[in-house]
Amino acid sequence: MPAQGDVIVVGGAGAVGSMFVDLLRDDGRSVTVLDRTRGSDLVGDISCPDGPVRGALAQAELIVLAVAEQTALAALPTLTRAARADTLIVDTLSVKSRIAVAVEESGRAGEFLGLNPMFRPSLGPRGRAVIAVPYVDGPRCREFLDEVRSWGASTPVMDPDRHDRLAAATQALTHASVLAFGLALTELDVAPELALDVGPPPHRTLSALLARIVTGEPEVYWDVQSGNPYAATARKALTAAAARLEAATGNFDDFSDLVASAAGALGNQSEELNEVATTLFEDLGSHEAERNRE
Repeated sequence: MPAQGDVIVVGGAGAVGSMFVDLLRDDGRSVTVLDRTRGSDLVGDISCPDGPVRGALAQAELIVLAVAEQTALAALPTLTRAARADTLIVDTLSVKSRIAVAVEESGRAGEFLGLNPMFRPSLGPRGRAVIAVPYVDGPRCREFLDEVRSWGASTPVMDPDRHDRLAAATQALTHASVLAFGLALTELDVAPELALDVGPPPHRTLSALLARIVTGEPEVYWDVQSGNPYAATARKALTAAAARLEAATGNFDDFSDLVASAAGALGNQSEELNEVATTLFEDLGSHEAERNRE
């Protein structure tokens, strides 16, 4: 068995775990990957640990849980018994409410930090947000957040409830909107290839977002929709918005009012975001022109 380091990444063979493994090793950290996958540094089950796993946990200064919520919750009794009180434990779950309650009920006194990288791991953290939710705060939490910021990420700090409300708006609602777009397209009897050939930039952009989701791991998106306590409210708001749009199409004044109301979602950033869209569409056009020349 490889020598144990000061960091253990549980689920380090997965996409999120691999990102943390690479970033931490680039920082000079000695990292052990604990995973059920054969070929991992330490093969084992965090929720039902054998002797080597318990021994490794007892040595670690930092334990990163890059696992599904069910696994993280099941691991808490093990971590409470095996990890040192001065060990920082970090989860990467997309929903924070339940783990926050479980950490409190576990009786663990040591520092425990929730992180949520708001991007697909393959993109990397530079220029992106990693939301921080300190369940049990302290100096190790703050030091690790300094390290995350050194990777180029921003680390807005918030409590579990605010995190889940924000994630429902920015992840659950966004994903639901894109999936609804795809489902609606399948009902319109239009060949996808033709729609993409002649469709304007907004259509191609939404189609690209749809492709991003459907080529990803369904479990990731299901977790956001099923696990977040505010996701159902977000989906109901989407359904109500579609009904409001339908009602407004019969009268221009009503439709104009609807567009003005929708602008409220952008705050004071509508001009800046319009410029982002222009740049995005120009890049999309350049990509298509290059593809057509091939």
